[in-house]
Amino acid sequence: MIYDITQPLFECTVYPGDTKPQKRRVQDMDKGDLYNLTDISLCVHNGTHVDAPLHFYRNGKGIDRIPLARMIGPAYVAEHNGMVSAEDAERIWKTAGEKCAGAQKKILIKGDAVITAGAAQVFAQKQIDLIGNESQSVGPVDAPMEVHLILLGAEVVLLEGIVLKDVPEGVYFLNCAPLNLKDTDGSPCRAVLLEYTGGQDHGDQ
Repeated sequence: MIYDITQPLFECTVYPGDTKPQKRRVQDMDKGDLYNLTDISLCVHNGTHVDAPLHFYRNGKGIDRIPLARMIGPAYVAEHNGMVSAEDAERIWKTAGEKCAGAQKKILIKGDAVITAGAAQVFAQKQIDLIGNESQSVGPVDAPMEVHLILLGAEVVLLEGIVLKDVPEGVYFLNCAPLNLKDTDGSPCRAVLLEYTGGQDHGDQ
């Protein structure tokens, strides 16, 4: 079973103030051209995307310098609605480890959830690889900076704008590899979850 947890790019939710993705057919076979060719324009934080430290740190790493291993591997989907407190973060991290040790490194939050600064501190201290959420911003929409600074400062990859409504809680194999965009603060990605059968013995590989 493969779950596509990616928003359709041109119909995606756009964070307030960001550029909306657009497409334009510059060669069109219906108009007599020899082939179809589409030009697109977008913000690197449109739709389902990953954030790099450069997003909030002037000299932070760009998306091309983030190891792919941080975005590919076992992951745990936990359902939560509302504010994710430090205590919630501890519980989610512990539960992920009980299910599969490797899945503690990549945690996806299903539901209308907001990561608090306290939860961000917990995830940063646990040195996880990635935190994912369904909102277009991992922190509060009206004040996202603190949570971003905590997580990106610890080089935790932020996977934002995922779609988990059809995904049950549990352990999966995640692939959300970004485009190889040199020196950019983020990138759209095609995020997918596969059923994971690696078990405890393979969790740290």
